[in-house]
Amino acid sequence: MMFEQRMKALRARLTETGIDLALITDEDSVYYFSGYYDYLHMDFGRPTLLAVPREGQSVLITPTMELEMADAAAKVDRIEPWNDGMGNEWREALPGLLAGTGHIALEHHQMPPLVRAYIDEVAGGQIISDLAPLVAELRRIKSPEELQLARHAGQVAGAMMQAGREAIGPDVAEFEVALATSSAGTRTAARLLNEHYADTRMSPNTHFLQIMASGREITMPHHRASTRQMKRGEPVFLCFCGMTNFHRFKLGFDRTFWVGEIADKTQEAVYQVALQSQAAALAQLRPGVAAEELHAAYAEVIQSAGYAYPFRCGRATGFSFLETPQLVFGDKTVLEPGMVFAVDGSVTHAPTFRAQVGDSFIVTEDGYEQITHHPNALEAMIV
Repeated sequence: MMFEQRMKALRARLTETGIDLALITDEDSVYYFSGYYDYLHMDFGRPTLLAVPREGQSVLITPTMELEMADAAAKVDRIEPWNDGMGNEWREALPGLLAGTGHIALEHHQMPPLVRAYIDEVAGGQIISDLAPLVAELRRIKSPEELQLARHAGQVAGAMMQAGREAIGPDVAEFEVALATSSAGTRTAARLLNEHYADTRMSPNTHFLQIMASGREITMPHHRASTRQMKRGEPVFLCFCGMTNFHRFKLGFDRTFWVGEIADKTQEAVYQVALQSQAAALAQLRPGVAAEELHAAYAEVIQSAGYAYPFRCGRATGFSFLETPQLVFGDKTVLEPGMVFAVDGSVTHAPTFRAQVGDSFIVTEDGYEQITHHPNALEAMIV
C-alpha cells in the first residue's frame, strides 16, 4: 500500500504541473515509488527506468536477468524486460512511451548520460524538464512508516558505534574496528528485520567501507579504515554516515574518541567547540525555522572561537544519503514536522586535529526527536 500511495501522489503532482510522463532512473527514487531494489546500485551498464505517466500504466524497464526480482518486488502496472544485445535493448520500449507526450520530466543530474542522450534523440520537439525538485518535495516529509525505519536505523547505528568504541585500543588496527562495527550493525539489523518486517529479501548486511581515522590522519574527514594501528593518547574518528542504511533508510552519525587518554591537551578545547556548535544548531531545530538558520548558529560558534568557516552543518536524509533541504547558507527551506536530518558539530584545527560529533533527528511538532544515541561528553570519549 505504501508504494501505491507514493505513486498516486506522484501522479497527482504530474497532473498539477502539466507533466505527461516522468522518467525515473535514480535508484533510490525507483525504490521509493515502486519498491524495486537491490541490483540497481551495480547496474554494470544495464540501466533501469521507471516510467510513470500522469494517466495510463506505470512501466518498469529492467534487464531480463532481474525479471524474477522485479516480479517479486516492483509495484508497477507493467514490466518491460530487455536482454543484452537483443534488439534495441532498453531503448526498445521508450519510443512508444514517449509518443503522444508533450511534456517529459526526468532527473537531469541523475540520469545516466547514455540514457539521456537517447531520450534527447527520440523526444523530438517535446518539452523536457527537471523532475528532481518535484521528487525531492514528495520525499521531504516522511510518513509514519518511514519514521519507524528511521528509528530502527538509529538502533543499528547505536549498535555499530558501541561496537566500534569497544574495539578501539592501543595497537589495534583500524580495520579491526571496521569489522566489529559491521558485524554489530548486521546482527542488530537482522534482529529488527525479523521482529518487525515481512520482507525476507531485504539484506541486513552493512556494505559501506567504514569511515574512520586515527592519529595525525584524523584531519581527513572521509578516510577509510586501514591497517594503521592506533596508539595510546591518539584521537580516533568514527563515522557511520554511509553504513547506517537500514531497510534502505539512511542516517548520519559520528563521534570522536581518544585511546586511553588525551595526550595533546589542546584537543580538549577544540572538541568542546565542536560540541557547542552542534548544540547551537539544535537550539534552532524546530518547525518554522529556515534550514540556513541552523548553519548560521553552528558557524557562529566555530568562527567566534577563532576557527575557519566550516562545511555545512548537516543535511536531510531518508532513502538517499543526501536529500533536501541542506543545512547550509542559501537554503531557505522552512523546516516541517516529519523531516529527518543529520546535524553535525565540527571544528578543524589544521594541520593536526579535527573534532566532529553528529547525530540524526526527526523534526517534531514542537522541536525534535533524537534517533541516534551515544555519549558525547569529553570525559566519556576517552576509551
